[in-house]
Amino acid sequence: MSARSTLLKNWLEQLGYRNYRLNSASEDASFRAYLRLQTAAESWIVMDAPPDKESCDQFITVADKLRAAGLNAPEIIARNLDHGFLILTDFGSRDYLSQLGPQTEAPLYDDALAALLLMQSRIDADDLPRYDTALLQREMDLFHDWFLGKLMGITLDQAQQASWQSIKQALVDNALAQPQLFVHRDYHSRNLMKTGDNNPGILDFQDAVKGPITYDLVSLLRDCYIAWPAARVEQLALDYYEFACANQLVDVEAEQFIRWFNLMGIQRHLKAIGIFSRLKIRDAKTGYLKDIPRTLEYLRQVSAGEQSMLGLSTMIEQLQLAKRVDALAAG
Repeated sequence: MSARSTLLKNWLEQLGYRNYRLNSASEDASFRAYLRLQTAAESWIVMDAPPDKESCDQFITVADKLRAAGLNAPEIIARNLDHGFLILTDFGSRDYLSQLGPQTEAPLYDDALAALLLMQSRIDADDLPRYDTALLQREMDLFHDWFLGKLMGITLDQAQQASWQSIKQALVDNALAQPQLFVHRDYHSRNLMKTGDNNPGILDFQDAVKGPITYDLVSLLRDCYIAWPAARVEQLALDYYEFACANQLVDVEAEQFIRWFNLMGIQRHLKAIGIFSRLKIRDAKTGYLKDIPRTLEYLRQVSAGEQSMLGLSTMIEQLQLAKRVDALAAG
């Protein structure tokens, strides 16, 4: 057994757990691990967050906020902050990704959008970190450094570098111009669980910030793990816009809201492709490579229709990124 396994075993025994099974519950893109703790009658989730790499404090803070707002976040059953262990409610194994299909997407997205509206309208985010210029820029630099540089072996020339800086600034300006509200920051089909009551169960919220109103919306609707027709995505985004207006969260025309949404998606997908690349190179997690082509296709489609993003569209075509990532994902 590893040192952490021994620590966990000893802690569970101190809590009185006996005759249990402990198995991996899900893969995570961070240093956290999630284990399913099962006895003959009950099941829980153990979060293993090594204190030198991950903090449980923010997870607990945000879980409390979500639950106080009436949302379905895991209850914390027990905690060991010295060693980085939490025991949580188990929402089961039916994540949105496994449940979404042509016959189910409408009710599932209805629930997810209703939950998002509660998050944005009921949660005070003033004590959370800000999605500021520095953080937005760092995230986009993951695309430049890890995807273009380390995964693709591409060095931008002087003109391309100048274009890249202009692209980043336009995306930062777009994000900061929006109403700043609670942002889950990873609100997508792998972090939403289909539950019988108060659907969905919401996971992986520890990186929440105060930031742009469209960030979680585009994370959900232009999901890196599942794609829907562009017309359906825009319809759902506009439906949410109507809800947001009715709840006084936003006061702009629909055209402006959709432009915010489109540009916010570009910022998120640049970040996501960079993270997928880093997971492959630094952490030897190759499974995320298959999600890069889908995510790059969002970038290609949206940048081609946005005047301020034509430099990105040109870069994607000039560097033949779509062809190269398809070959990489195929393996």
